[in-house]
Amino acid sequence: MNDLISVVTPCYNAAHYIAETIKTVISQTYENWEMLIIDDCSTDNSAEIISYYMSLDKRIRYYKTDKASGSPTVPRNIGVKNARGRFIAFLDSDDMWSPEKLLTQVSMFDENNVAIVFSDYEKINSDGKSMGRFILAPSYVNYKQLLNGNVIGNLTAIYDTSKTGKIYFEQVGHEDFVYWLSILKQGFIAKNTQCIHAFYRVHMNSISANKLDALKWTWNIYRNIEHLSLISSVWHFILYASKGFAKYLK
Repeated sequence: MNDLISVVTPCYNAAHYIAETIKTVISQTYENWEMLIIDDCSTDNSAEIISYYMSLDKRIRYYKTDKASGSPTVPRNIGVKNARGRFIAFLDSDDMWSPEKLLTQVSMFDENNVAIVFSDYEKINSDGKSMGRFILAPSYVNYKQLLNGNVIGNLTAIYDTSKTGKIYFEQVGHEDFVYWLSILKQGFIAKNTQCIHAFYRVHMNSISANKLDALKWTWNIYRNIEHLSLISSVWHFILYASKGFAKYLK
């Protein structure tokens, strides 16, 4: 398989990290990719760094939002809209991949019911050093299983638009959770490579660091987006919270 993979990377004031992120895409053993970097009106020199790497590799493309959106949703949707690949993957501007990630994943779409391939990942600190924290997920997950808690790390996932069509992010909390649910709700499954293929950089000011907001967002997903019954929402919420607590301890 040699179909084009579109890598969507939202960027805001990521001058300290964006070069490392770009390098991990350039280093992929799977070579048929394009990288769409969407600048959310950065005020640092992110654009200059991106421009430099564009001069080195024509597979890198640059876009910019009309105004700072304050979240990755708008930049990601710009990336999805302009993506030309059969497959779409997501990589934030401070995270990294292992060199064999895309090659390993693209070979796992042979089964008709597989629309998403994801992987396990490791948490690293702001300096890129290992924290000894590994997030391991099940070998596969379907819609009902994913309702119990999002085990698909957004930086690890890639999906097949030839099966699902292009999917756009909603402007809600935990937008990535909603994104993957919307695909699996079509009757597909997501498969895990069961290898560490991505590295998630942890910052103290990370959006995902606010646990109270995360609980509110998840409840909203169950009740107002997935329209689950009250009893079903409570059941899945308890499972989500327990898994989230266990993940936090890792």
